[in-house]
Amino acid sequence: MQDAFDVTKVQAEIGKLMAETAKISAETSKINRETRWFPVIWATAWLGAVLAVGKIFFGG
Repeated sequence: MQDAFDVTKVQAEIGKLMAETAKISAETSKINRETRWFPVIWATAWLGAVLAVGKIFFGG
């Protein structure tokens, strides 16, 4: 009887670890997608800053 309980306990632990692995994988995918857009965001911010400074100094 104890062996059956141990097997069930191990299977539950395996299921928990598989769910955690799936969650971490999804979070990694999300971070990778966001990382691809960071250069675009930085370029847009720099362009906006340069245009704002140019407007202030050159009165556009």
